[in-house]
Amino acid sequence: MPPENKRSLLKMHDPDGPQDLTKETIIRETPVLLDQIYEWSKKLYAEKKQSLLVVLQGMDASGKDGLTRELFKPLSPAWLKVHAFKKPTPDERAYDFLHRVHAAVPPKGVIGIFNRSHYEDVLVPAVYGTCDKKTLAQRYEQINDFERMLEQNGTKILKCYMHLSYEKQEIKLRERIDTPEKHWKHSDEDWETRKKWNAFMKAYEKVFAKCNEVPWHILPCDKNSVKLYCAAQLVLETLKKMDPKFPPLESAHFTPNYEKAKITY
Repeated sequence: MPPENKRSLLKMHDPDGPQDLTKETIIRETPVLLDQIYEWSKKLYAEKKQSLLVVLQGMDASGKDGLTRELFKPLSPAWLKVHAFKKPTPDERAYDFLHRVHAAVPPKGVIGIFNRSHYEDVLVPAVYGTCDKKTLAQRYEQINDFERMLEQNGTKILKCYMHLSYEKQEIKLRERIDTPEKHWKHSDEDWETRKKWNAFMKAYEKVFAKCNEVPWHILPCDKNSVKLYCAAQLVLETLKKMDPKFPPLESAHFTPNYEKAKITY
């Protein structure tokens, strides 16, 4: 069990989710939220004037893949661009650390999902000491500049930290050993990373403080149903604020008859 850091932002958020959130509310409202995400995403794709980038950052077994699958299941694959960031390849290391990230940003009309992200390039070096403090400070500034540039050019960024408790992570990692159909998810490296939990929490707190111009949202992840519900609320709220609209008909030969369309439909 890691020692408590009373100044931690994460200690202010319960990984189980809001105490007043009931199972009945989740069951009743989650399908409605997902349906509305579908409708707003359709407008976003049709409009093609802006895009949404959902950044999912978190420790191993926090459920980034599962959330992506459930949250955007109703959407057409054409409306989505999903990218999972792994350890940089030698070719990727030949460029600046944001080069591979910029290439994965969603085009206008599309929702992009980053499974891990450019934040790996400050979190991992901070924990393993592969970057000096000056380089890390520069990277924090460059990330802020990068995110500011994306938003100024029509890409709205929704950053979510997948808040999984230390205790729940052990249960989920153990399931990957004890459940045959989950063996493919297992990696011994996840258990080694777990040993550095405190160092990663400290690194995340630094990220929250240094890179919050585009705000972070703490997503409770100890319960999958709560995680999906809270994430759906965030995505829907963001899409509504973006307010995409269906474009008008472009035709030199046809004029719409809306009254007839209503009757026919």
